[in-house]
Amino acid sequence: MAYFTVTLPSGVAWTPNFIAAINQEKCIGCGRCFKTCAREVLQLMAVDDEGEMFAIEDEDDDEYEKKVMHVAHPENCVGCESCNNNCTRRCISYAPKEM
Repeated sequence: MAYFTVTLPSGVAWTPNFIAAINQEKCIGCGRCFKTCAREVLQLMAVDDEGEMFAIEDEDDDEYEKKVMHVAHPENCVGCESCNNNCTRRCISYAPKEM
């Protein structure tokens, strides 16, 4: 299996890791990862008492049980991992991009 790899100026090959998933059980929906991502990869979603996810349109707290982050646009990820650097729960997982 071939992965996206770049050669650094030092001549060393480097395979960056891109966002793969967010563990919804560990995520507390604090938004730290969302605020640090300039690429609009993530979206804050609501989860109702039946476990269904939906977009938050306003602050109607009565309609959902909790907020969680969702990988909305993984194609925008550049592999910087700044979202995980700001995640206190370490619930974001990464993987190399297949070619």
